[in-house]
Amino acid sequence: MRHRADEAPGIRAVRRSYVTVCVLLWLPPGLALASMVLLLSERGMSLAAIAGLFAAHSLTVAALELPTGGLSDVLGRRPVLVTAGVLNMIACCLVGLGTTVWVLAAGMVLMGVSRALASGTAEAWYVDTVQASAGPGAELRTGLARGGTATSAALAVGLLLGGALPWLLGTGTGTGTGPGAELSEATSGVVLPLSVPLLLGAAVRVVLVCYVLAVLREPPRPRATLRSVLRGVPVTVLDGLRLGGRDALVRRVMLSAAAVGGALGVVELLVPGRTVELTGASDSGPLAYAALACAGFVCCGVGSHLAPFAARVAGGGERAVLICLGTGVVGVLLLAVTASSTHLLATTVAVTGFCVFYVGIGAVTPNQNDLLHRRVPGERRATALSVQSLAQQLAGAFTGLVVGVMRPGPLPWLLTSAVLLSGALLWLRRGEGRAAQVTATRPAPTVE
Repeated sequence: MRHRADEAPGIRAVRRSYVTVCVLLWLPPGLALASMVLLLSERGMSLAAIAGLFAAHSLTVAALELPTGGLSDVLGRRPVLVTAGVLNMIACCLVGLGTTVWVLAAGMVLMGVSRALASGTAEAWYVDTVQASAGPGAELRTGLARGGTATSAALAVGLLLGGALPWLLGTGTGTGTGPGAELSEATSGVVLPLSVPLLLGAAVRVVLVCYVLAVLREPPRPRATLRSVLRGVPVTVLDGLRLGGRDALVRRVMLSAAAVGGALGVVELLVPGRTVELTGASDSGPLAYAALACAGFVCCGVGSHLAPFAARVAGGGERAVLICLGTGVVGVLLLAVTASSTHLLATTVAVTGFCVFYVGIGAVTPNQNDLLHRRVPGERRATALSVQSLAQQLAGAFTGLVVGVMRPGPLPWLLTSAVLLSGALLWLRRGEGRAAQVTATRPAPTVE
């Protein structure tokens, strides 16, 4: 029986490689998520210093998001992924072992550089490889959905493992004994139990680099020189930015991605404190939030897995984005109507809303990016993904600042639902998704 192009063994192998890279990319951030703040506190950093370190990371990512996307389009996906893996391995070691603010700051900056380099690069490699094998009309949504599911699963597993490892080593027991105490004593306090998740993340990065070098293949590119890179990257970045102005569908993808980023920023800002309110105890609140965050990653993965089904039921990717964003709005509204209550029923409804929000958001990205990749030429693909990521980050930061000065209660959640609804309403107008794929208006930058 004749196989469809997306069912060919070669395409399935590419899909498996992409999923594996997603897991290896996102397991280390998950491992660090549960322990990094506690580790920095254990190293003697004040809350203000910790906030400064995280700000250094975020500003580095924002500043390099577009240049590194252009670098990926000029140099190729494979060398950029390898560089990201090596830099993140070094960063994990610096943060895990560092005892001074300057070493820790260097680690956080390198972590930001690595994050910017990796942003969209693996996805661009997947789309490039599938379209090279099966043509521009190849089915992309299934692989994108599985990559999103793998990312969420890696974050969830990393979060649980990163929280469990220090506990298993004896952190917080107050006994001063056990494997954790012996580890700290043997290394003169350089390696703490809270360092172990980050060091494990560094080991995962070694595996990532080896896997990318051994498995990922891409068409050969002309030999790059420093001059050609310095000339080609700015041209690629500018063309990627102009693409949103030229193409209405790409512009809608970017704007709805910004709406999602704004909603995510508010959820991540308000839910931890709300969890403490609902549990009624400051000591159990962080543990409850860790469990809730893990559930959010799982729900996001479920939504991503359901993205192809949503497109089939909705009758296309554009309608699927509209419906999935609408689902996210419903989740935020459930959080809004329970924002002033601590009753058990309100808690149940709030948790339901949290999960519904993440299911909806998880299903948005594969359908949205499937539309994006069919409109963006290959030589601008990583740049377009970087523009999308930057839009999410900036919208999340701005919305978080606005909500941060508002009084607690339903109003911040209602504002957030309005932001997300505005992103959904962009997709009421249809038709561009059936247009022909955009071609580059100028040749891709050459390398000499």
